[in-house]
Amino acid sequence: QVKLVESGGGLVQVGGSLRLSCVASGLTFSSYAMGWFRQAPGKEREFVGGISRSGGRTYYPNSVKGRATISRDDAKNTVYLQMNSLKPEDTALYYCAADSTFYTTTVNVATHNYDYWGQGTQVTVSS
Repeated sequence: QVKLVESGGGLVQVGGSLRLSCVASGLTFSSYAMGWFRQAPGKEREFVGGISRSGGRTYYPNSVKGRATISRDDAKNTVYLQMNSLKPEDTALYYCAADSTFYTTTVNVATHNYDYWGQGTQVTVSS
């Protein structure tokens, strides 16, 4: 049974930082590209960033570019999302997801490419 468990969310002030973690089990972690998404109330799920299977490629949308960094530790079956200079519009439920892409350098941005999802961790940025 595949399980993705996010942690590290919380309440943070504008300009602050958070490091989210996602621990995976029940799958061969190194065979999956990993992505982070977020969803605010009343809005669609949004891609926040992803890291390839190899770990050598990351991709971020403009909304977080320069403020987000994704990394992975295959020995710990864990992917991280470091978010800096947080803004109120970063408030959302943050999800990690696993993509069984064949290609080692692919980072997909669409939700339908991802096979497994965690339950999410809430990030609230207060002004």
